[in-house]
Amino acid sequence: MKNNRLRPVYTIPYAAWIILFVLAPIALIVYYSFFDLTGNFTLENYQNFFSSVYLTLTLSSFWYAFLITFFSLLIAYPTAYLLTKTKHKQLWLLLIIIPSWINLLLKTYAFIGLMGLYGPVNAFLDVIGIGKQQILFTDFSFVFVSVYIFIPFMILPIFNALDKLNPALIDASRDLGANSWTTFRRVIWPLTINGVKSGVQVVFIPALSLFMITRLIAGNKVITLGTAIEQQFLVTQNWGMGSTIAVFLILFMFIIMLVTTAKEKEATNNGKNR
Repeated sequence: MKNNRLRPVYTIPYAAWIILFVLAPIALIVYYSFFDLTGNFTLENYQNFFSSVYLTLTLSSFWYAFLITFFSLLIAYPTAYLLTKTKHKQLWLLLIIIPSWINLLLKTYAFIGLMGLYGPVNAFLDVIGIGKQQILFTDFSFVFVSVYIFIPFMILPIFNALDKLNPALIDASRDLGANSWTTFRRVIWPLTINGVKSGVQVVFIPALSLFMITRLIAGNKVITLGTAIEQQFLVTQNWGMGSTIAVFLILFMFIIMLVTTAKEKEATNNGKNR
């Protein structure tokens, strides 16, 4: 009985954290989105967001987020599958995760040194006769560095899903005459799809709001919603427009989470019914 009485007390720190560091900042962003540069109430910020400039910016952000997620998944899935087959899989997984502990800014500057005009990558290209290339401040460098940074977060949920997969199901599929591709398509992929969706969530959503990597690696070649928010707050000092972009970014993230979570629940319920 005592535990039941004290249960509401235990939720106070959690509720306070949610209110102070989640709900309050979102409410503040929504509040500022209704004001212009002079501090007057306006809906013009929301009208401006649906102009061709910001719609193009939104499509560009979704496109780069899709590319980063796609290439991360393309590399992470076979990597996670191979890890489950190795002898010391937990050790190898730890070695893959360790780089994610390093500060993001330090990793970004490391890539600036590597890909710079006088960096080791261009030195190697010069030695083999290709010559020095402008690698930094390109779409390629932005996507490449972003994929490198996000890959551990894609590998982890996929690895967990594959590691829990019952090997007897794969053996049964092969015993019934299915080839490797059919086994993957009809058995492995459907049973690990929830891990893939979790990986897509933790990669696609942050990729929408990238701004530091965009600024340092891509320069002005790539502009996303994240860099647009940074410019509105720090350069033009238009907090209203910056808040409006942030409101729509939060909405996009919420919709993505809602859709993927709903599909995960549906897949889980279907699996139980079967």
